[in-house]
Amino acid sequence: MPTERPFWPRHSPHFMRLRVAVRPFDGPAVIGLSGGADSLSLVAAAAAEGKNIDAVVVDHGLQEGSREVAENAAQQARDLGVTARVVAVNVAGENIEAAAREARYAALHNEAGDRDVWVAHTADDQAETLILGALRGNPAGMSVRSEKLVRPLLTTRRADTVAACEELGLKVWHDPMNHDPAYRRVRVRHEVIPLLSEILGGDATSPLATTANRIAEDNSYIEAHLETGLEATTDCATLAADPPALRTRKVARWLNDLGVGASQSSISDVLALCTNWHGQGPVYVGGGLQVRRIEGRLRATLEES
Repeated sequence: MPTERPFWPRHSPHFMRLRVAVRPFDGPAVIGLSGGADSLSLVAAAAAEGKNIDAVVVDHGLQEGSREVAENAAQQARDLGVTARVVAVNVAGENIEAAAREARYAALHNEAGDRDVWVAHTADDQAETLILGALRGNPAGMSVRSEKLVRPLLTTRRADTVAACEELGLKVWHDPMNHDPAYRRVRVRHEVIPLLSEILGGDATSPLATTANRIAEDNSYIEAHLETGLEATTDCATLAADPPALRTRKVARWLNDLGVGASQSSISDVLALCTNWHGQGPVYVGGGLQVRRIEGRLRATLEES
């Protein structure tokens, strides 16, 4: 058992739930720390359980005073006995939220090297992910482990991370982007899920998160057992004859090989060139590319100007 440190409170039911949650996970690992309740409590729980972890705070530089926020978060990790450092990144692009996420994960994996990267997604995040994915035609769930990315708190609740920080006397940073209704996730969090809970007459997050967990487990199983049949192909007859789950993944892999982060909508449109062919025109898939059906095969070409 890990040695108790003098600053861990004797009575801390919320913090204890987080400690129990991280026990099955082992380092060495880097924890992505933002200074919010979720990541701060993850760092604290991992430290209390004697895990071999460092904390990395990514400064996106998108808000005034972001460096100070990052340094304060790193100092709180150090006060918990955890090595912490701040890494600055440049964020550019039309979709700032997506660009910041991409830059953040790239920085975390770079700092981690061969180690795992732990992030503090909770069951509440899982529920939001399900709804947002469903609205894009692709109901999805996050896995506890995705290669080197690990989510130790995925079965815990946001209320516990907030209360744990209060029990520990940690100073939580509240990201203003988490309250900006311009972002869909914010409206899902503050409007949609509360409305669903009201309609249900109880907590909607738990069943939503359970559904997302099940989808993630099913997808992992399918990927593992169909891996040998997932070679990217452009032959329309082959794709049309494949089971839907397999042909969807084949086209997704092909587009990924082309460097296109295709949406479920564009994948469906590309598949229609094989399964519902009636001479339709090209499908625009992003990255300056369009996909046509030519002589029974899918062909990717540059978009016409």
